[in-house]
Amino acid sequence: MDRTKKLLKRTVFIAVSAALIGAGCAGGPLSTREKAAGIGTLGGAAAGGLIGSAVGRPAAGALIGGGLGLGAGALIGDQMQGQEIQNQRQDQQIQRNQAELDRQRQEVERLRRQQAEY
Repeated sequence: MDRTKKLLKRTVFIAVSAALIGAGCAGGPLSTREKAAGIGTLGGAAAGGLIGSAVGRPAAGALIGGGLGLGAGALIGDQMQGQEIQNQRQDQQIQRNQAELDRQRQEVERLRRQQAEY
């Protein structure tokens, strides 16, 4: 049984390491969704490992917790990323509106100067 636990731990370690290396080599900065998924995975694995160790199955608990944390983190990250995109769009609209206001002010000022000449 002890040998099986060691093999399982090694397999989990190799799988997690390979996933992290693969994600790290993907290139480019991580999105909000990816960051939240990573945090959720680590938090879920830690919590699952603690709960699993209480019942004598830390590796299984870590795997289950990591999977649940990944899903929850990805959902939360997706919502956060959607909010960021919406905020960026609103900021762009505000900038366009401000540019239009500036243009109209300049036009009003030009018309005032033109009217004063007559």
